[in-house]
Amino acid sequence: MLRRTIAIVLGLTLFSALATLNVGGYRFGVQDQSFYIPSILQALDPTLYERDAPLLGAQGGYIVFDEAIATLLATTGLSMRALFLLLFFASLAVLGASTAAAGWSLYRSRWAVAVLVVGLTLRHRISMTAVNTLEGYLHPRMLAFAVGVAALALFLRGRSWMALAVALGAVALHPTIAAWFLLLLGVAVLVGDPTARRPLLMVGAGLAPIVVWVAFDRLGDRLIVMDDAWLALLAHKSYLFSTRWPVSAWVANLGTAGLLAGIYLYRRRLGLVSPRETGLICGSGALLLLFLMTLPFVDLALALAVQLQIGRIFWLIDLLALMSLAWLVTTPEHWPVPVSSPGLVRRVALAVVLVASVLRGGYVTFIEHPDRPVIAWQTGADDWSRTMQWLTSTPTDTHVLADPAHAWRHGTSVRVAGQRDLFLEEVKDPALAIYSRAVAQRILDRVEDLGPFDALTASDAARLARKYDLDYLVTDRSLALPLAYRSGPFRIYTLQPSTTSVASLATSVR
Repeated sequence: MLRRTIAIVLGLTLFSALATLNVGGYRFGVQDQSFYIPSILQALDPTLYERDAPLLGAQGGYIVFDEAIATLLATTGLSMRALFLLLFFASLAVLGASTAAAGWSLYRSRWAVAVLVVGLTLRHRISMTAVNTLEGYLHPRMLAFAVGVAALALFLRGRSWMALAVALGAVALHPTIAAWFLLLLGVAVLVGDPTARRPLLMVGAGLAPIVVWVAFDRLGDRLIVMDDAWLALLAHKSYLFSTRWPVSAWVANLGTAGLLAGIYLYRRRLGLVSPRETGLICGSGALLLLFLMTLPFVDLALALAVQLQIGRIFWLIDLLALMSLAWLVTTPEHWPVPVSSPGLVRRVALAVVLVASVLRGGYVTFIEHPDRPVIAWQTGADDWSRTMQWLTSTPTDTHVLADPAHAWRHGTSVRVAGQRDLFLEEVKDPALAIYSRAVAQRILDRVEDLGPFDALTASDAARLARKYDLDYLVTDRSLALPLAYRSGPFRIYTLQPSTTSVASLATSVR
């Protein structure tokens, strides 16, 4: 028992290390966290982000992740950076352990499980879905996926009701990812567990009217067709519109589904499949059918169909296909062509995947991003971080104008590192506009009023300050405005006369 526990701990440690290397190291406050962290901060302090509340609420109103994290922070006394780091590695541990458990339940082969778990560390993007199989930061989508895989493992171990309950719990983390797991598992239980079929149908029939009523009550206003202006803002997010995918994306995603189906049929011919494996394949078929059925609504640009991003069902299919492939490459005794040394084939398969993961992880972390620490969770000591730290000392209702491209250029958003309302951020703001026509119009108006940021003049900044009640401008250019703070190339200029005296004091202190 002790040896088994040690083996599991070592295995999960190796999995987490390889996964972290393959995503280029752990980071805090980047990418989608430019939405989630402000939402958490706002839950902790309602005086924050009063101007950005409509923007944050466009997506945040449908998840409880931010409130849950805020409660954990208040209860444990941990810093957000520490809690996020712990949850990041906890999600990797759950994902690795659950995948191993699911693989063992399906194939009863340690070699298949080893190849599967190591193969999972090879991060890749699900074509045209804006989803990576692993992320280098804490994301509720990854947490929900890990919980969903745990539900799959429970189902394969004969615990159908517990599996459904666990998948339902993932709704609190990420509603749509949880919904795809619930559909997959719901069909799997109906097909693969005869004892639960009738009770599940009865429960489903009883809950269906409630689910429909809640859906129309909460989402009914999204049953509208996106207009031209809204669509223009989302034009660069081509992954949202499946009917406009390139041929390569269709080949990749449908090819993955075809691989899963082909290996299943081969295993079925060999008499190796269980009713529960058949259930998962039928559940995958249901996901694919749902995707195909909604294509006309996506092509019509029906808001709800676009916002659900149903193409992400291929993430689940990708995992199941990886499981099947891991079995295939480690069971040469079932290949059509006889193999003289099955043991050697299994060892070579594991060695190839392990070496690929180590080499790729080393390249991504130490060559592609040589200046980035493997675990970057502390506050940076660069000029941008110092500039953002100064902003946190301003009143909580401070409104900031900065280069809309600052988040990807400097690593963190003003909303995250400066903890203040922001005029415009060109990456995350349009992503939130997916969920709200009003937010889309807000962004369109601000883009038009701002124009090219590099051409912004002092008079332009003053004009925007009057219209939008802006307090400070953050830029790396010299402008004829009162200077409040400077660190390296970054300057913070005062845009409101009432803060000039404070700005002068700040400058003199600096």
